Amino acid sequence: MRLVGPAGEQVGIVSINDALRLAQEADLDLVEVAPTARPPVAKLMDYGKFKYESALKARESRRNQAQTVIKEIKLRPKIDPHDYGTKKSHVERFLRQGDKVKVTIMFRGREQSRPELGFRLLQRLAGDVEELGFVESQPRQDGRNMIMVIGPHRRKSEARSEARSERAGRDAHHERGSSRSRAANAVAPEVGAVAADAVAADAVAADVGGAPADAETAPQPQPAGAASSARRSASSEG
Repeated sequence: MRLVGPAGEQVGIVSINDALRLAQEADLDLVEVAPTARPPVAKLMDYGKFKYESALKARESRRNQAQTVIKEIKLRPKIDPHDYGTKKSHVERFLRQGDKVKVTIMFRGREQSRPELGFRLLQRLAGDVEELGFVESQPRQDGRNMIMVIGPHRRKSEARSEARSERAGRDAHHERGSSRSRAANAVAPEVGAVAADAVAADAVAADVGGAPADAETAPQPQPAGAASSARRSASSEG
């Protein structure tokens, strides 16, 4: 068999026993990669690592694969302006998500004789959403209905990536707001405590400062002897 090394280098044509011996010496696996070739081709590799990397690549490819989804919106030729605005918003939302939109105009009764009404309505809708999508399939009559397909300007994978980026930005903004709120709540008790201490200090200062004034206005105590002399003098005068 033709043996290939782990880095892709050509070892040469060797026997199976020699290939197994080389794999055992290198602590690798001998994997047959082209059994129908003449001679068959085998490669020295870490088979467990190879399977793991293959699974990762397959998962990533499935994640990035854009599945084509066609949304459908149905209109009437004489649609109400409010209903038209609602339908147009749905079309814009689908296009932002990267989906195609199939717009169907339904004709009933005598409306079937006025296909130009449906054509003008489809042209109007295409013009209103031209920033998000383009007309992929021109309006065509299909029995009693008229159909037009609008495709998005960007792929679904790009729309998903942008949506994830916007969501991550909103989460980060919300987290910053929450952090500021928590910090403010943590600082508020300390500020309140400082303010309370300041009020208490002002009260103490007022009490201390008012004591001398009270002492000056209050009647001063006199010795008992002086009081007795004053009473005897008042008696003798009387």
